[in-house]
Amino acid sequence: MTSSQPTIALVDDDKIFQLIASRTIRAGNFQGRILTFNNGAEAIVYLEQNADNPDEIPDVIFLDINMPIVDGWAFLEEYIQLKPQLKKPSRIYMVSSSVDNRDISRAQSFEDIREYICKPVTKEKFSEILAVYEEEIDDSRP
Repeated sequence: MTSSQPTIALVDDDKIFQLIASRTIRAGNFQGRILTFNNGAEAIVYLEQNADNPDEIPDVIFLDINMPIVDGWAFLEEYIQLKPQLKKPSRIYMVSSSVDNRDISRAQSFEDIREYICKPVTKEKFSEILAVYEEEIDDSRP
């Protein structure tokens, strides 16, 4: 059972991105929770601690590639191992300033990544992603 209020996680070491993304998402009338993590390690610890509580698992994760401690790629490897224990899957979007085709191809090789998005992310893009999420939730309800 999904919480009535969706949760978004921003996993990015760039505080400016976190602030702008949060404000942009809110400007699109998003009413749920927005969690922020400064690197993949913080996000993995959070997921491990909340694996049994589906209301605490983010519905959508916006994941940066280049971060200290645990980068986006290492996060994905750990997420894949942790995923069977999570009571709810997350929709992961790789968000990066990198336009390197190797990064884009690598991201597309992960089945858990929905899309590779180049920064800056527009209000329209965030709204489009959240609209798709809402449609999927509506379609999954009996």
